[in-house]
Amino acid sequence: MTPARLLIISAALLGLSACATTAPLGPPPPPPPGTGGPPSAGLFRPGDFAWSAIPGKGRIDGRMTFRSGVARYTCAGAGVVLTPETLWTRRRMTILYNSPDRSALPAEQVRARTPSAPNGDYSAFVRRTTCDASDHFSFQGLANGAWFVITVAKPVGGEGPDMAIMRRVEIRAGKPVAIEL
Repeated sequence: MTPARLLIISAALLGLSACATTAPLGPPPPPPPGTGGPPSAGLFRPGDFAWSAIPGKGRIDGRMTFRSGVARYTCAGAGVVLTPETLWTRRRMTILYNSPDRSALPAEQVRARTPSAPNGDYSAFVRRTTCDASDHFSFQGLANGAWFVITVAKPVGGEGPDMAIMRRVEIRAGKPVAIEL
């Protein structure tokens, strides 16, 4: 075989081997839990909360007006929590409060359901404030989207159970929203 012919055959074989594919070893491994994929009600995924970390022009101005019978309730000095809505937190609110929209239940009942709620550390995405002496609270700089406002209210005069109060609120077009709990 001549050197020129050997060179042509080698080049042809080299070109064919570059086009060859290897058989896959199976599907790629799934991403580690909570790092990616589509939003999930059953799996905590930090990426699902990313929208809520972007500063916006939205604001929630709230006021405690809850009553049970003749008992008036106050949130003065209590913490108020604002949680972004994701499929995961919506499921969690349904488990804890029997509703994804609004609820007022004895705090003791909500605490009793907490262990059965799905696990995940979403505290980095939660905002907190304190209810003032006149039962008002406010959150500012909110991104457009749905949020859950949560607090525990105590009966004025001490007659009745502490109540866990949750309400879903939507921010649209950066406009302020006034709510009553």
